[in-house]
Amino acid sequence: MDYGHPLQFGTFITPAADPPQAAVARAQLSEQLGFDLVTFQDHPYQPAFLDTWTLLSWVAAQTSSIHLAGNVLNVPLRPAPVLARAAASLDLLAEGRLALGLGAGAFWDAMVAMGFPRRTPAESVDQLSEAIDVIREIWRADDRAQLRYSGDYYRLRGAKRGPAPAHEVPIWLGAYKPRMLRLVGAKADGWLPSLSYLKPGDLRTGNAIIDEAATAAGRDPREIRRLLNVSGDPSKPVGRWVDEIVPLVVEDGVGTVILGSDDPLELQRFAEEVIPAVREQVAAARSAAGTATGPMRSAAKLAKRREGIDYDALPASLEAIEPGDFAYAKVRSTYMRGGAPGLVIQPRDADEVATALAFARDQKVPLAVRSGGHGISGRSTNDGGLVIDLSRMRKITVLSEADRLVRIEAGARWKEVAAALAPHGWALSSGDYGGVGVGGLATAGGIGWLAREHGLTIDRLRAADLVLADGSKVHVSAAEHRDLFWAVRGAGANFGIVTAFEFQVDEVGEVGFGQFVYDASDAAGLLERWGAAMEAAPRDLTTNLIMGPPRRGQALAQVYGVVDSSTPDTIIDRLTPIARIAPLLDQQVQVVPYAGVMNVPDAPHDGQGDPVARSGLIDHLTPEFAAAAAHLIASGTVYFFQVRSVGGAVAEVAEDATAYSHRSANFSVVAFGASRSRLDAAWGVLATHFRGLYLSFETDQHPKRLEEAWPPATLARLRALKERYDPANVFRDNFNIDPMGD
Repeated sequence: MDYGHPLQFGTFITPAADPPQAAVARAQLSEQLGFDLVTFQDHPYQPAFLDTWTLLSWVAAQTSSIHLAGNVLNVPLRPAPVLARAAASLDLLAEGRLALGLGAGAFWDAMVAMGFPRRTPAESVDQLSEAIDVIREIWRADDRAQLRYSGDYYRLRGAKRGPAPAHEVPIWLGAYKPRMLRLVGAKADGWLPSLSYLKPGDLRTGNAIIDEAATAAGRDPREIRRLLNVSGDPSKPVGRWVDEIVPLVVEDGVGTVILGSDDPLELQRFAEEVIPAVREQVAAARSAAGTATGPMRSAAKLAKRREGIDYDALPASLEAIEPGDFAYAKVRSTYMRGGAPGLVIQPRDADEVATALAFARDQKVPLAVRSGGHGISGRSTNDGGLVIDLSRMRKITVLSEADRLVRIEAGARWKEVAAALAPHGWALSSGDYGGVGVGGLATAGGIGWLAREHGLTIDRLRAADLVLADGSKVHVSAAEHRDLFWAVRGAGANFGIVTAFEFQVDEVGEVGFGQFVYDASDAAGLLERWGAAMEAAPRDLTTNLIMGPPRRGQALAQVYGVVDSSTPDTIIDRLTPIARIAPLLDQQVQVVPYAGVMNVPDAPHDGQGDPVARSGLIDHLTPEFAAAAAHLIASGTVYFFQVRSVGGAVAEVAEDATAYSHRSANFSVVAFGASRSRLDAAWGVLATHFRGLYLSFETDQHPKRLEEAWPPATLARLRALKERYDPANVFRDNFNIDPMGD
């Protein structure tokens, strides 16, 4: 039968050691000719051959698009836990181009001669079965539990999982006998025999055994790709090749044909003449038979779909990730919040965002929008709902050198922005960590390293492109849709999906970056002195202070800061008062490009549970506030307490110029705790000192938080705009401004 697999073609190259570059050259030629796959046999006991794994790694580095596989790797000679990590590493380095062809072992005399124990055929199959289990468990990097496996051939006692490969690496088995074929059906992703080892009817018989085993294991037999090695023959006419291959596809279910040949001319003839003819005839046969084609989702993956989502109605133009997909572990959660969405859609442009939004409106589940960054407040994921993830939209374009006007798509991260602007001598104040997403920060405010000198991120915004709740696309600026332009700058998540921003960036060269560690035994005094130093500091200095509960009897505080100057004397002058706020234990001051400050490794987005954070804006760090904050820190209720300096250029913008409010506040405070009830109770003591809050660091969804974030007049204006642009409250799974006023 024809399983409808997309037709693929590969090459089977001899890994000859003399000359060593010959196999690499054949692999490169395979890529140039358009083959999908290049494979190599694995016989480590054969001195005439290169080691296959080393060869695969070298070929991966010398190619860019063709997929790679052993054909097949000898499992008894390659310990499964090590092979799993080697495969994941190579797949990451090759950007998702590896397939893992495995075999139970052959040529046992040669293997025994190398010191490996001889296995019976049954033992070989059992070892291979265990190896598949171990490899897949090692790849489950999202599972933080230690790996324990008690088998007859592999015993893991608390091994660590990971790294995960770049994509879902398929496992194909070279199999001929019934026991191996049943293993293919039960556990593998593909069957990889050689035609020269088969007798007439063996393909059909093998397929039947595999299909029966797959069904018994609760799998759809179509999940298993059928691959076939065919021996090259330079003298065989093209027509004969076509006549032989087409029935293998439409009658015996072969989806991948792998040509065994080292002859460059034969490879070229096969690619240019045989493959197109086979594709044409197979397409015609499938059309006539009404054969369903294309990738199919396994029964196990289908079982993980969530209620309320019409998966079959998802437009074919959209790329999406479901709970059963390999990539799901990387998109389900944010930096701090664990999520379990039913579908993550990843549009590539504004049109696809509109298509995704139209689909989302028809579903009966929550909707979250994610720009690809931290999502500290936790609203960019959910449980069982939809996520529109903009992380594929990351283009950064200079629109005008003279005006320093830059267009940045919402899915970019700020370290990418900093790196793109650096060659021009430009920068944009953008949070204190390069992994933060552009979209989230640039619609909430943007308190960053350059805030006191250059203002909030939104203060440099000149225009934005939005997809509104009804699917329409608008360009907002001071001249177009002025009301929406006002709302986007501080409350954007309530009004649409911003797909791109236009910023007028600043001229910023190298900066001074200081890092200080203090004895925080006098936490209240330290807070008060740092606050006073920052209020007195010139605006070219922006710092933030981090504290936590005492550990092992020692209380520490850290201050990080940027001086918008490359002059050493200026940097020292600005940072000296900061260095004197408490006994100094360690310090480091560097002159670096602003992009260097932002270029820190991305933190994995594998949060667990719900973050618990409270936020507040405050004018002064008074003795009363400092004492209350010190008590909160010492109590152990919070594990992270941060105060960011604001003021300066931020306060010079009129309060009602943007939706972001409380601009005269000199400091932004955030605290993270493990217990919501404990933190809320303790936060009540501090609340009397605050004049508002910053939504990016607030996780409490109580309606009262809206009243703290926005003054009455601002909130009323936002509510009126919400009723106009999103009356159905499509964008409600955030700090929701309900158009009905609730």
